[in-house]
Amino acid sequence: MVSSFQARNKSRKSAVNLIFIAMVIFAMDSPASSMDVMVPSKVNALNGTTARLPCTFTSCYKIDISRFAMNWTYKEDLNDTEEIFMTFKHRMTVIRTERFDDRVVFAGNLEKNDLSITISDVQMSDSGIYKCYVRNPPDRQLGNASISLNVVTELPPPRDSTIAVVMGASVGGILAVLILSMVIIKCVRRRRKQELISDEQKMEEEGKTDAEGGTEEGTKQL
Repeated sequence: MVSSFQARNKSRKSAVNLIFIAMVIFAMDSPASSMDVMVPSKVNALNGTTARLPCTFTSCYKIDISRFAMNWTYKEDLNDTEEIFMTFKHRMTVIRTERFDDRVVFAGNLEKNDLSITISDVQMSDSGIYKCYVRNPPDRQLGNASISLNVVTELPPPRDSTIAVVMGASVGGILAVLILSMVIIKCVRRRRKQELISDEQKMEEEGKTDAEGGTEEGTKQL
């Protein structure tokens, strides 16, 4: 009975968290907002296994390979200097470092806005903060998000609850539609704002051109 109550309580908390995320995504629709980069805040990996670090992003524009850019970085703690170990500029490049050697592999799909990576044979020394940076013009802002990787010698036993799974699936389906609708609205608004900015810049340039033309005519008359 207690476990059933705890499962319902966890499901409610998960639903509240998802609703909060949806509200944040909708509220971020401002000229200064960046694209949305989604990663888990923390990943636990068993020492000696292969760890997957997921990273996906939403953008109002399709990826243009000639302009798209991405970086994966690592730092041991918050006060440490970031070290780039994977980058994309025209092509995917894994930067071989002393820490990772050749253990890092790109495991995502650019067509699906998936920038996930895997690290094979993870070591205790791989624990730290991993950051996924994304730039996808004509989106004006740089997106980024951080994952804390914790390498352990023993994973905690999995907890499963039928009630939690059913409730989570139901709430998740509704929120997925809600978030998708919010993202579409956000993209439409962001594009309109960028079009307005472009139109204003064109008008300013045309005004400058007209002013220069008038000056030249006046000079000729003199």
